[in-house]
Amino acid sequence: MTPMVRAESVTKRFGPVEVLKGIDLTVRPGEVACLLGPSGSGKSTFLRCINHLERIDGGQLWVDGELVGYRRHGDKLHELKAREVAVRRRDIGMVFQRFNLFPHLTALGNVVEAPVRVLGTPREQAREQAMRLLDRVGLTERAGNYPSQLSGGQQQRVAIARALAMRPKLMLFDEPTSALDPELVGEVLDVMKGLAADGMTMVVVTHEMGFAREVADQVAFLDGGVVVEAGTPTDVLGSPRHDRTRAFLDKVL
Repeated sequence: MTPMVRAESVTKRFGPVEVLKGIDLTVRPGEVACLLGPSGSGKSTFLRCINHLERIDGGQLWVDGELVGYRRHGDKLHELKAREVAVRRRDIGMVFQRFNLFPHLTALGNVVEAPVRVLGTPREQAREQAMRLLDRVGLTERAGNYPSQLSGGQQQRVAIARALAMRPKLMLFDEPTSALDPELVGEVLDVMKGLAADGMTMVVVTHEMGFAREVADQVAFLDGGVVVEAGTPTDVLGSPRHDRTRAFLDKVL
């Protein structure tokens, strides 16, 4: 089976700083992979590399068998044009720490916009799909509300519905609950648990250890731009092999 995500020796620099120093990771279709680690460990940068929001400097990265950002001709790699990157990115949904909703559109409008403008979906069809997705995230009654009229948790659930409207094969979550008040975290995690139960392939940067323990098929602990340790939640969270992993978990568990 072709992996949904495969990273081999992926590196990324910002000026003189090497943020990723050779990341290796494989995520199979239907799996949930949680990326853990301290701030500055490279988790979010790696996530952004997966959908080419950041261009990698070394190694190779594939999504569903296709090189991210490049195509191969014989022994040579040719960088894709921005338009080609955008087409491939349609298959990858991403939910950020901040909700990034369009403030001038209602919840329904935010979910409808991309399928109509990017995929050419007829507006009524897109509206019907959007209402189903808002129902899926528990926000049918808020369809007519603007982002300013929604709580942080509700805005994040709209952001998830908006990403799902593009019918992605892969969902990326960059600390989706970190900007939320503690009492709102659960409602977002519940939606993500539902996606996992439905078989959505997900790569999640998170500090929610309970979610990682319950939902993840694999956990990778990153520090200093490398994967220090990876395995099942039981192995990594329950019986970590490396001192650095143990030190991190002692602080967060």
